[in-house]
Amino acid sequence: MGQSYFQGIQAKLLFLHEEDRQAVLDLMRRFSSAQRFSYNRLLEGGSRKELKKRDGPLCTLFSLNTRYADDAVLKAEMALSSARELGRDPRKVVFGGRKLFFDLRKKHDSKLLKQRKREWRERRQGLLYARGEKAKGGNLNLRLEVEKGALWLRINLGNGTYAYTLVQTSHPNLGQLLRRVYASEPYNVELTLKDGQVYASFTWEEKAPPLTCTKDNGVLGVDVNADPYHLALALVGPDGNLRQHLALSLEELDRAPNRGAKETLLWTVAHRAVDFAATHGVAIATERLKYLRKSRRRDGSGRAFRRWQHRFAYASLLNKIHALAKKRGVEVVQVNPQDTSTIGMLKYAPQLSLSKDVAAAYVIGRRALGFEERLPKHYEALLADPRFRENAEAFYREKAGELEERRRHETNPYLKRRWSREVGKAEKAMLLLSPQGLPGSRKEVTDGRNSYGANPWRVLRVGFFLPLLGLEVPRDLSPLKPVLVQGLWEGRKAGLGPLTGGGRSVGVDAVSESK
Repeated sequence: MGQSYFQGIQAKLLFLHEEDRQAVLDLMRRFSSAQRFSYNRLLEGGSRKELKKRDGPLCTLFSLNTRYADDAVLKAEMALSSARELGRDPRKVVFGGRKLFFDLRKKHDSKLLKQRKREWRERRQGLLYARGEKAKGGNLNLRLEVEKGALWLRINLGNGTYAYTLVQTSHPNLGQLLRRVYASEPYNVELTLKDGQVYASFTWEEKAPPLTCTKDNGVLGVDVNADPYHLALALVGPDGNLRQHLALSLEELDRAPNRGAKETLLWTVAHRAVDFAATHGVAIATERLKYLRKSRRRDGSGRAFRRWQHRFAYASLLNKIHALAKKRGVEVVQVNPQDTSTIGMLKYAPQLSLSKDVAAAYVIGRRALGFEERLPKHYEALLADPRFRENAEAFYREKAGELEERRRHETNPYLKRRWSREVGKAEKAMLLLSPQGLPGSRKEVTDGRNSYGANPWRVLRVGFFLPLLGLEVPRDLSPLKPVLVQGLWEGRKAGLGPLTGGGRSVGVDAVSESK
């Protein structure tokens, strides 16, 4: 079977009669209750077949027809499988949102408390879902109808009664949905309640075109970066060489007036990236990154860090790129994100005079093509020189001492937590620089479990960046070029300042460089 993808549109529903609106709200309340009931029965080992029977609990207790009952069980199964895939305890799932649930337990003024309670009721009681079927001419329970140039949604209330509501939308996919309506093709409908208004989401499955842009022709490495906020692209040929690179700014997202404008900008950037790959006939390579670090107040990360992290639309942008690529016949390759930025900064940024972000995108592209990143010969020789590790260890030992002294005399609990975190980072760097390295770090980049031993790329990172370049994430990597190309390195002189000029050659004659 060929690949497929889902299309969809969102719309607002306008009820011409209040009695129709109230009837639909009551149906949504009963469906939401049936979903929660089904979830609990599934946890107890119940079966979908038994739950959806005409004389079963969903139809009798919640006055739903068998199709609504089956869809309620389906939504419950989706919630259950999602919790298990995310590694969460299914027994602790909160319908309505865990964050909002705990927020309701806090003390609020009457106006805010009223708003939170309304939001909680809407989330708990505002759901109705119906799958489409080809044999039923589209969707039997929630059917779209076109009459006198207007699009209407006919909602089956049961017992042969229906409510009609006007569908209001200007979504660009509306034409595709109308073609499915006229051709009696299936589409799924989900109704939700927000701020007293009922909204509808229409989704359907489309068959993806055959892949015409594959990694046989090369790949476009993609890396999203938060500071500066942009998308780095690196066009990599089948031989692993860099052919072209560019950056697409995302700074305009910060000036977007609302979520809709932000989404439009993200789609625009995604279209530009996919168009670039399609024009050159290559695949798209991205990191396979499931989890991003989520900072919270009082964890010592700092307000500025949390602010830019909150705006970081990494997953949203990559999902849009993947969706568009599938529609255009562009192959998508997802790679292990392990050390892509570190390798790019240490190896390709100084060697090819690239920004650290483009260098990371280049590493992602090469990894998608199956290339392994070997240590340059001068780096390998430097790691064999005990003076390099001793120099870096002395730096972090001195830094940890100063931070510990600052933490000891700090009275602000927030700053005290921050200095503790910095001390921990310095101690971790010293452990990484020790001969045995950190448990679980690895020399090679694989998708499997980490083996024991020091990761050379990480050792070089902690040995170079802060002790010699003065920053944990430097943007100017050019000072590393003499070390990378000529083997010139000079240890830190005095104090905690970075390396400044000069250097001596480390022995590299007996070490051969790998490609």
